[in-house]
Amino acid sequence: MGGIEVYIYGASGHGKVVYDTAKRAGMIIVGFIDDDERKRELFGLTVKRFSDIKKPCIIALGIGNNRIRKNIYDKIKSNGLEVATIIDPSAVLSNFVYIGEGTVVFANCVINNSAKIGKGCIINTSAIVEHDCEIGDFSHISPNAALAGGVKVGSYTQIGIGASVREGISIGNNVIVGAGAVVVKDIPDNVVVVGNPAKILRENEQ
Repeated sequence: MGGIEVYIYGASGHGKVVYDTAKRAGMIIVGFIDDDERKRELFGLTVKRFSDIKKPCIIALGIGNNRIRKNIYDKIKSNGLEVATIIDPSAVLSNFVYIGEGTVVFANCVINNSAKIGKGCIINTSAIVEHDCEIGDFSHISPNAALAGGVKVGSYTQIGIGASVREGISIGNNVIVGAGAVVVKDIPDNVVVVGNPAKILRENEQ
């Protein structure tokens, strides 16, 4: 998608990092979109309301929260607009990887053979997704997290910064894996897990 004009939906912290990644990928950023009326300008670019956007255009997802990102994705698609998929040029991806629409792969990530990444995911800085992993839609693999081969991660799940997941593990939908956790057993839906080895701390009510 090099040379394509793109808006970034989200003018806060995550949107700033998406901006840098998109620029490195050769995209032309023409502005930001944010529904916060107080946000008017970022990096010298106008911050518009979504209602101000005229067709046709391409929009990148600059929202860190998984559920909100999904809602924004649906809003963009229901208005007949395209959602950008962005891969940082420093990332190392096998030729046999599937990346869903709207996913952003950040700097220095490694995604290995036969991995499948869903729609609207965040594969954050220096994350490792090994061979045959499957990541559900609108999930977030945080910086320096490492998934060994054959790991399955559900939708709306966040694997925290520096967490590690043993090969063949299944992690459910709407799960939070805490920073630095070491996951050695399957994790059910809708829980928060922390520690080494990772144990359920509480339900995830988000």
